[in-house]
Amino acid sequence: MKINQLPAVIVGIGAVAALMAFGAPAPAPLAPRTTASIAAPPVDHSAYDRLLKKHVNEKGLVSYKGFKADSKEFDQYLDLLSKNPPAKSWSKNEQMAYWINAYNAYTIRLILNHYPVQSIKDIGSKIKIPFVTTPWASKFFSIGGEKMSLDNIEHGTLRKKYNDPRIHFALVCASISCPRLRNEAFTADKLDRQLDDQGRDFLNDPSKNKLGKDAVLLSKYFDWYKGDWSNNGQSVASWVNKYASTKMSPSAKVEYLDYNWKLNEQ
Repeated sequence: MKINQLPAVIVGIGAVAALMAFGAPAPAPLAPRTTASIAAPPVDHSAYDRLLKKHVNEKGLVSYKGFKADSKEFDQYLDLLSKNPPAKSWSKNEQMAYWINAYNAYTIRLILNHYPVQSIKDIGSKIKIPFVTTPWASKFFSIGGEKMSLDNIEHGTLRKKYNDPRIHFALVCASISCPRLRNEAFTADKLDRQLDDQGRDFLNDPSKNKLGKDAVLLSKYFDWYKGDWSNNGQSVASWVNKYASTKMSPSAKVEYLDYNWKLNEQ
C-alpha cells in the first residue's frame, strides 16, 4: 500500500468504528461467489428412436437379435437415461415420455440379459435374489444413482405421479398380449397423440379385445387396473368407447381374455 493512501484508509476505519459505536451494524461481508447448478435438459431419445425403427416391425414385434447386435448403441442410450433422471424443470410430458421410454427400453435390456427366452416370466425362475420372484421386481438398473426395477417405474412413478391410465397402452412387457411396441420413441411434443394412437390400436386389435355392444372380452389390463380406469369419474366402458370402433354398453357383460405371455419376438 502506498503511503499517500493511509489517511483514506484510516478515515474509513474510523467511520466504521463510529457507526458501530452508535449501534449501527457493520457493513455485511460480501457473500462468496458460487456457481449455480443448472438442471440438465430433457434427454434426447433419437438414438432409441433409430433402434426402434430398425428392430421393431409395424406389428410391434421385436428383433431381439437385432438389438443384441446393436448392444453398444443401445447401452449408450440406457447410460444416458441412467445419468439423466427427470428434473423438476422438465414439463409433465417430458417426464412421462422419459419414464415410458425407460420402461420399454429396460424391458428389452432385461430380455437381452437372459436371451434366448420363451417368455419374460421364465426370467423369474432365474432370479437368485431373496424375496424377488418376478422380473418386474428385480432392481437390475440405476437411474440417478438409485437402483430401480420395472415395478418402480410403472407403479412407483408413472401410475402414482401422473394419473394417466393411457400409460397402460404404452408400457410393453415383452409379451404378445401387451400393447404393440411402438417403432418410434415417445417424445414430449407428440406424447398425447402417441398415447391416443396406442389406445386406438390396442382397443381395435381383436387378438387383445373382442368387442360387442352387450358382451365384451377385454384385455386383462382392464381387470388388473380397475382403479385406474375409474379415476376422475371415468369407467372401463368410457375408456373403451373413447377408442374402440365398436362401442360397448355400460351394462355390457364383461369377461377377460387369457393373457398370452409368449415373447413378442419377430
